[in-house]
Amino acid sequence: MAAASNTGTSHPIDHLLEVMARLRDPQRGCPWDREQEFSTIAPYTIEEAYEVADAIARNDMVALKDELGDLLFQVVFHARMAEEAGIFAFGDVIAAIADKMERRHPHVFADAEITSVAAQNRAWEENKAAERRGRSREAGTAESVLDGVALALPALLRAVKLQKRAARIGFDWPQANEVFEKIAEEIAELRAEIDRGGERDRLEDEIGDLLFAVTNLARKLDLDPEAALRRATAKFERRFRRVEAAATEQTALPDLEALEVLWQEAKREEN
Repeated sequence: MAAASNTGTSHPIDHLLEVMARLRDPQRGCPWDREQEFSTIAPYTIEEAYEVADAIARNDMVALKDELGDLLFQVVFHARMAEEAGIFAFGDVIAAIADKMERRHPHVFADAEITSVAAQNRAWEENKAAERRGRSREAGTAESVLDGVALALPALLRAVKLQKRAARIGFDWPQANEVFEKIAEEIAELRAEIDRGGERDRLEDEIGDLLFAVTNLARKLDLDPEAALRRATAKFERRFRRVEAAATEQTALPDLEALEVLWQEAKREEN
């Protein structure tokens, strides 16, 4: 049986645990909260993590405090459901992460010597790999260098992680320039599929291959494709809002050519 939650009132986290228990109470709780399960709450957990990242990107510390609270509530929610099922409790979650951090930082909590960030990164990955091997042995499954890359990650982030894992055993282009040939190959295959009137699934495959290749190029350039796409999206939004504002000043509805002129003006103003 999982360890019981500490529901005293000596710390703020205890109050939050009490709030969560009350929300899930079968008689007095909230109908919506009582009906939730892990799968229905998971999308909210992901959303809250993104809202934390958004507050950081905007350097909004007031919002960051609120968003971190929302994210913590998601952890408490999952832990409460697990405790109700007799699987684990919030205290077990805390103990597990504390143990993991001590285990992965032997240079801080034990006698290992690690003198650089690069060495720490290598040691961290080696420790994670050892943990994955242990889980594979326990489960009786074949070990893969790709083990442990979560399916629920954003597609670009998961692509980068899989590419980095494959690169550990030499499955990688030596230089970034070589990836351009792969991108050109994928563009040609996409064009050919379009010319053939390819079905939706085939077009999606080819678009996916192209995106995967572009992601590989970003990785080889030591760039985060997720951040690059967010930056491009923000730039598009800024410029389109300028185009939109300029277009509303015109008496006639602008056509595509006129909108392109306004777009180029917006780019010049920004530059």
